[in-house]
Amino acid sequence: MNANYTPLSEIPAIHGSLQRTFRRGVTKPLSWRRRQLLQLARFVKENADALAECLYHDLGKPKQEVMMLEVRSSVQRILSAAENFEKWAQPNLVNPSQPWQQGWNPRVEKSPKGVVLIISPWNFPVLLTMIPLCGAIAAGCCALIKPSELTPTVSAFLAKSLSKYLDLNAYTFVLGEIPEMTAVLELRWDHISYTGNSRVARIIAAAAAKHLTPVTLELGGKSPVIVDSTADLLISVKRILWSKLNAAGQICVASDYVLVQKSIMPEFLEACKEVLATFFPGIGGALKSDSYSRIVSDLHFKRLKGLLVETNGKTVVGGNWNEQQRQIEPTIVVDVEPGDALMNQEIFGPILPVIAVEDINEAIEYLNTRNDSPLVIYIFSQNEENKKKIIANTTSGAVAINDTFMQVAIEELPFGGVGESGHGRIFGKRTFDNFVYERSITDTPYGDEEVLAGRYPPYQEECPEIVKSILEYSIPDV
Repeated sequence: MNANYTPLSEIPAIHGSLQRTFRRGVTKPLSWRRRQLLQLARFVKENADALAECLYHDLGKPKQEVMMLEVRSSVQRILSAAENFEKWAQPNLVNPSQPWQQGWNPRVEKSPKGVVLIISPWNFPVLLTMIPLCGAIAAGCCALIKPSELTPTVSAFLAKSLSKYLDLNAYTFVLGEIPEMTAVLELRWDHISYTGNSRVARIIAAAAAKHLTPVTLELGGKSPVIVDSTADLLISVKRILWSKLNAAGQICVASDYVLVQKSIMPEFLEACKEVLATFFPGIGGALKSDSYSRIVSDLHFKRLKGLLVETNGKTVVGGNWNEQQRQIEPTIVVDVEPGDALMNQEIFGPILPVIAVEDINEAIEYLNTRNDSPLVIYIFSQNEENKKKIIANTTSGAVAINDTFMQVAIEELPFGGVGESGHGRIFGKRTFDNFVYERSITDTPYGDEEVLAGRYPPYQEECPEIVKSILEYSIPDV
């Protein structure tokens, strides 16, 4: 066993310690939560270079990508939560529709759920640990974080270094693989937040069901791109390929495949070649570039290489790899049929199938004959009717028009999937909402006893006026 992994015998004790901390009310004061949030932001800012080094070691991520998409986004969102969470946590006063209930001071309080479990992924191990942890802190919960074993350097650094910034009695880590995860899932949690793939999500959901634990599942899926003949091809291709090649395509919202209107297919492919030549100049440019990430593990590399071997499509760009460095160059494949190996699973790598369709109607039909509901649909078009038609006739967690990936940059928008791409929403207040429950409160004055006296036995032969009034409701005709 890895020396950094948490001993299995310690996991129930860690769980029990978090429960005791929560029961003592340590995490509930708003001032305490605010300090922890600011400490969390301080951790990311002060350790930005170290986190970038860890991510390069585990994933080969370029530092600029880390600073833009992990460090900056984390700090920005944590500081936003620190500024706004007290407003989110305020009770909502209720104005009863019945005049005789006005004096009961009805309200809805936002109460922390308790001790929560956060299972974070390997592809954005900093950002997608910080976002749910930020929400748990803002909500007043204790949390156990289980980061991915596929990014061991990052996970070990987070577990060791965050304890210097946060209250270790309230926020702690379990490191490990399947045995440690299994031990964690056997325990009862008050909420589970998981970011990852649908296969593992099913295991987590089944474990949660044994305890009736609510879950947030942020998954992925095959997010399609639709390009019609009105799109600005060069800009569109640049934006599509940027999302596909960022982190070597290992992003849940990456462009998974493209449906291109047949009339512009040749120009689209030429634009792809032109853009790739600027991104990664020279022969085999991507495999030699410091701006291109590695595939996370040998297993994932083997899977992606297998897809290239198994596909019946025609590779028109790329197709080479460096097994020692776990790198696959940007690869574009055409003539891909619906049942092809590239279409049976989320690719999660730098391979892009491009499929010709006659028009928008055929593109919509193609999406709707699949059994999955994507995390996002990308539309590239300057035709307003086409945009509206695609949105109205498809299902997805989100729609982004004329760009990719950047929809997640707007904190005020909900982020999440539907069906196979998950359920629940995160970012900003919605992450906070995952970890609280609405608690109804009333306070009935003793002085209202006269109004309520008709409810007590012995009951009258004639119904009290308050009961009679029910029969006087006017029901509109249909």
